[in-house]
Amino acid sequence: MNLEENLNKILSRYDELQKKATSDEVINSPKDYAVISKELSEILPTVELIKKFKKVKQEIKDSNAIIEDTKSDNEMKEMAKSELENLISTEKELEKEIQIAVLPKDKDDSKNAVLEVRAGTGGDEAGLFAADLLRMYQRYCEARNLRLELIHISETGVGGIKESIFEVSGEDTYKLMRHESGVHRVQRVPATESQGRIHTSTATVAVLPKAEAIDIEIKPDEIRIDIFHAGGHGGQNVNKVATAVRITHLSTGLVVTAQRERSQAQNRQIAMDVLRARLWDAELRRQQESISANRRAQVGSGNRSEKIRTYNFPQDRMTDHRVNLSVHGLPEILAGQGRLDDVIESLLQDEQARLLEDSDSE
Repeated sequence: MNLEENLNKILSRYDELQKKATSDEVINSPKDYAVISKELSEILPTVELIKKFKKVKQEIKDSNAIIEDTKSDNEMKEMAKSELENLISTEKELEKEIQIAVLPKDKDDSKNAVLEVRAGTGGDEAGLFAADLLRMYQRYCEARNLRLELIHISETGVGGIKESIFEVSGEDTYKLMRHESGVHRVQRVPATESQGRIHTSTATVAVLPKAEAIDIEIKPDEIRIDIFHAGGHGGQNVNKVATAVRITHLSTGLVVTAQRERSQAQNRQIAMDVLRARLWDAELRRQQESISANRRAQVGSGNRSEKIRTYNFPQDRMTDHRVNLSVHGLPEILAGQGRLDDVIESLLQDEQARLLEDSDSE
């Protein structure tokens, strides 16, 4: 299928969706309406690009007609020639934008993201590094007006964390955050190291798309819900009323705990959201294993050798091994500032380039 046929197919799909969205059958079905509305909002930017592209192509045709028309005066022809150069340049730019816009997308890109950060290999230092990563994401989200809500945290006694689970919400959050999945390795002298030796430790990050109720249904008989008291440091901030919630998915053994809120009902909803995200991610990985390498194993086993990124403190350098990109300024990176943006943008551009290469070879 050539480009023109592909674009016409997209426009036809848009018209079809618009008709469906106004039909009584869809209007009376909240689930169907939500699905169609979502697809409409996702396809609309591409449709607008296509309409601009077609308009420019028509204007190019009109300009050529004036230039070739023997009845056109010289002044009109010169104006048409001048305009033609700009139109051809615009056409090329729009064509490139459209090629990128029609690339296969992860259908979860527009979803919110559930991130899980866990200490890996390295004892107390791994827990401290996991806490550093959590703070990095918190600051990164603050700087970009993304909302981060902590769902669950299990802390160590030395200021580190064993595990933290949090939700990040905002426009295209999952698209922005999904490349953070994997093993993050740190090389530095721990605060507890008296000999000044450099240690290597790891933390794992998993990024899951937040699944909605329309994506995956969890029946009451598929789970066990336990209620218990939430506790704080040293026995502080312990709720007198049991509000913390632990949900176990019986068939898979997945366990999710939520104790952020003082309301049992709120914690139950939060835990269900996380469980739904994990089940959705597991299902997608089963479906897409043959074509989606980044979903095959998000975090590996947490061993030092399995890494996507290394934070080298003695050299003040962070290296992302997937795109062979090294940037300096670890304090700024861990503060969630621009250097992390550079790495994330490089990963997105690398993915885009590979998709364009694949589409050109087809």
